[in-house]
Amino acid sequence: QVQLVESGGGLVQPGGSLRLSCAASGSIFSINRMGWYRQAPGKQRELIAVIISDGNTNYADSVKGRFTISRDNAKNTVNLQMNSLNAEDTAVYYCNANLVERKTWRRSDYWGQGTQVTVSS
Repeated sequence: QVQLVESGGGLVQPGGSLRLSCAASGSIFSINRMGWYRQAPGKQRELIAVIISDGNTNYADSVKGRFTISRDNAKNTVNLQMNSLNAEDTAVYYCNANLVERKTWRRSDYWGQGTQVTVSS
């Protein structure tokens, strides 16, 4: 069984910063891609940042220059440093991992439970 557990969400004032973390655990053979998605009320879930095993990253235009994704391959963790937050960043943030599970040897996508980020004064 594979689990992704997120932490670090909360309430922050406009212009502030937050750091989200996600740890993958369980019967994991390898992780190819890790990323962060978010879903605001009434909107579809969107990909905002992704990092693959070689360190290459990609960002949505809406967060480019403000958010930084990083990962620790040895610990199976991914972080999202969010700076210059504004009200439009308010959403539930989800961690995602595309990985091979050791028991099944299949590549699948796994999701965290989500963490709320609210930007408000």
